[in-house]
Amino acid sequence: MTTPPGPSTPRRTSLSRQVNAVLRASRALVGVAAESLAEVDDVVTVPQFRVLVLLHTRGPLNMTSVAAELGVNPSNASRTCDRLIKAQLLDRRESEVDRRHVTLTIRPAGRRLVDTVTEHRRAAIERVLRSMKAGERQMVATALELFAVAAGEPDTTVGVLWPPDAD
Repeated sequence: MTTPPGPSTPRRTSLSRQVNAVLRASRALVGVAAESLAEVDDVVTVPQFRVLVLLHTRGPLNMTSVAAELGVNPSNASRTCDRLIKAQLLDRRESEVDRRHVTLTIRPAGRRLVDTVTEHRRAAIERVLRSMKAGERQMVATALELFAVAAGEPDTTVGVLWPPDAD
């Protein structure tokens, strides 16, 4: 015997459809991300690139913050950052007061690498958006902005000239 649909069934079904739509879009975005990283995969790994993006978008961070943002333990974050330091993409500064406190900053070479990958992503995303009508593009942009805010992703476009009305 099956249970008749209750008041929460439509909500779950609707939420399930929404999750599926976001998963499908995320596959497309992961494809764009993977393609953009393919050009630098001999330089950095995906976790290393995530560290560079964190420091590029949020500024200097300590090792504990990097580990928390990556969802890994501090020793894993430390190993990842050590490789980036060795590659001269990050700087590591110990506090003069307490050597256990380390601040990580992105170096110009790391910033250039992130900018290069981001420009490849921007071009790929633009190609997809150009295949859509202006109203559809705006709906996608609004929905993804809301999603990014809900996920806690910082707005790195502050000060960037990007007219949303331009076609």
